Amino acid sequence: MTMKKLGRNDSCWCGSGRKYKACHMIFDEKIEHYALEGHIVPRHDLLKTPEQIEGIRQSSKLNIAILDEIEKQIHIGMSTEEIDRLVYDMTKEMGGIPAPLGYEGFPKSVCTSINEVVCHGIPCKERLLKDGDIVNVDVSTIYQGYFSDSSRMFMLGNVDSETQKLVKVAKECIDVGLEQVKPWNFLGDMAQAINDHAKANGYSIVREIGGHGVGLEFHEEPFVSYVTSKGTEMLMVPGMVFTIEPMVNMGKADIYIDDQDGWTVYTDDGKPSAQWEVTLVVTEDGYEILTY
Repeated sequence: MTMKKLGRNDSCWCGSGRKYKACHMIFDEKIEHYALEGHIVPRHDLLKTPEQIEGIRQSSKLNIAILDEIEKQIHIGMSTEEIDRLVYDMTKEMGGIPAPLGYEGFPKSVCTSINEVVCHGIPCKERLLKDGDIVNVDVSTIYQGYFSDSSRMFMLGNVDSETQKLVKVAKECIDVGLEQVKPWNFLGDMAQAINDHAKANGYSIVREIGGHGVGLEFHEEPFVSYVTSKGTEMLMVPGMVFTIEPMVNMGKADIYIDDQDGWTVYTDDGKPSAQWEVTLVVTEDGYEILTY
């Protein structure tokens, strides 16, 4: 970690206008202690100011409203293209921008991932939602320059009990992960709790794709794994904003990417996958969920 060395009476790096000694000096000394022990610690630029957190919070309100509307409208026979149009229109009406549209060439405003599609499913007119489908709708929003990101699972009609359990356990993985989110814990503490819960139910967690920092950009540091061990990965401190979004597979963890569209990620064994996603900020005494 590289930090600008400040004098006790210098203005604090956080922009509060307060003297360093009365603001973040003790905080930085604590982080430096973890760094000297060999832990990964966040840089100052990964920590959001109160003003930035408020901007992300406002973006998150749009994000949640869009998913709430999808929840009202989604139905058997609906095309994934219709979901995409709903997301685009509603985001624009509220003054936002769909973050996925054009991101590294992604052609749509939302990801719709059905059954064995793990993530990054591309909406299209031809794919109609069928009885028994499960679908992850992943909405990412830019509002006044701030980014928010979340996804929900939807079950269409008569979903078999085995698949219902997968969706339920995937949501439980978020909850057990959140229990480990507190200042001076590690991202690995959260990862192990999630992975242990998935394994206890006979499932596996995708290794190659994880969560990420978010807020000022769509994807920021750190990469958030869900297969690492307690006491490892980056130290969590107040002001960190990131997503929790483990991809839980009914079968093995192995995946592959569609070589034609370059985006759609599938389970290698063709079994279903489920995922929920939240954006949160680490606070002085735990966390605040910004999107759910």
